[in-house]
Amino acid sequence: MNDSENPSTARREVYSVARLNREVRRLLESGFARIWVEGEISNLARPSSGHLYFTLKDAGAQISCALFRNRAARLAFPLDNGAQVLAQAQVSLYEARGNYQLIVDRL
Repeated sequence: MNDSENPSTARREVYSVARLNREVRRLLESGFARIWVEGEISNLARPSSGHLYFTLKDAGAQISCALFRNRAARLAFPLDNGAQVLAQAQVSLYEARGNYQLIVDRL
């Protein structure tokens, strides 16, 4: 008997990985208002796109962050590894990799 003939599996909704990640991103983004998060900058990357990617960490955990070019251009101070910052951000999910992250609006 294959899955289509099995009554217990015939009614199951099956998600593709892409669909699951899209739905999780929507839940995260709708479930959290813009938040403030405090932590230390590490793993700062400055690709040619002008976006900034970094990890925000404290003694107990870390999270990946993206600060897009238009927001990065407005920084009033140089951003470096080891800087202690307060970030206003939206919780999101990078769908292509399934990575939970913060999209930073301001530091």
